[in-house]
Amino acid sequence: MFVQRIALAFALPLYRLRSGDYAPLMLPVPLPVEILPVAAPWFDLAGLAVFAASGALAAAKRGQTFVTLVFFGLITGVGGGTVRDLLIGAPVFWVHDARAASVCLGMALLIWVTPERWWKGEALGWFDAVGLAAYAVYGAAKALGYGVPPVPAALMGVMTACVGGIIRDVLAGEPSILMRPELYVTAAALAAASYVGLVLLGVPLSWAAVIAASAGFTLRAAAIRFHLALPAYGGRR
Repeated sequence: MFVQRIALAFALPLYRLRSGDYAPLMLPVPLPVEILPVAAPWFDLAGLAVFAASGALAAAKRGQTFVTLVFFGLITGVGGGTVRDLLIGAPVFWVHDARAASVCLGMALLIWVTPERWWKGEALGWFDAVGLAAYAVYGAAKALGYGVPPVPAALMGVMTACVGGIIRDVLAGEPSILMRPELYVTAAALAAASYVGLVLLGVPLSWAAVIAASAGFTLRAAAIRFHLALPAYGGRR
């Protein structure tokens, strides 16, 4: 009875043991490919392109060479997905799919040949918000597809969306997004957790992806527009 209540509280399906008791099904085996929404490849490419652009732009603003732009674009674009795939036991996606590296190269080339004024202001921030939400949803969906339990799957979504930006900031010598009070990681967490929760509630995958990505983007957009931030630790006062 206790196990059943816990399962219901988290909207988890149950399976019956030989003893007659029930235990929550925590997705211990890979799920069918249908766990990924139909639009999943587009979510992946959207996040990859935006983060690659942000990495290349970080190098361009420092007057670096084209090779450095490509390196920054690649490491920013694939960084989060690489860590995710290594942790969930999946083949590292960009090693087996030439499109990923091609997108990163293309975005670096785009930054290289366009005037700097195109990338001033908050334009890239808005693109980054789209990529953040899309990548968080895709990362969580892929983790679920590889049998990762719900909570770690949501964390894989956050990692997919944020690790590339962390690596970019470290290489560029900028304060990491983890050290800023602005709502960035929180928006990724909202998108990833919303997707996992909606899937467990039985919402169709495409709808779950759209709703979750929209929620993450909305929160990040509000943070950009209204400068929303989490409260800082006040114990030193």
